[in-house]
Amino acid sequence: MDDCIFCKIIKGEIPSKKVYEDEEMIVIHDVAPGAPCHVLLLPKKHMQNIVTADMEIVKHVMSKVGEIAKIMGVDESGFRVVINTGVDGGQSVEHLHFHLLGGKMLGWPPC
Repeated sequence: MDDCIFCKIIKGEIPSKKVYEDEEMIVIHDVAPGAPCHVLLLPKKHMQNIVTADMEIVKHVMSKVGEIAKIMGVDESGFRVVINTGVDGGQSVEHLHFHLLGGKMLGWPPC
């Protein structure tokens, strides 16, 4: 997608603070963090949201959550993984992405 900010980040057209990368995904720090640890897990393949997603790629991303949590230092204290979908669900970029948040006590509900 030519106008997708996450696709531009994945292609290296927009700089980001990268935490992890493999053939299917990259992980970057969120530019407006909601917690001391707030990274975005971005599939490299453009998919609008979890409803339209390639489930094999979703499975791969989810299989890396523990590793990313460990890299970020929240694997033992706890963390949250969030997938926002649609405008009412809080999705601000129409490219499937997963938020991994931690580093503080996270309340519920989040809003």
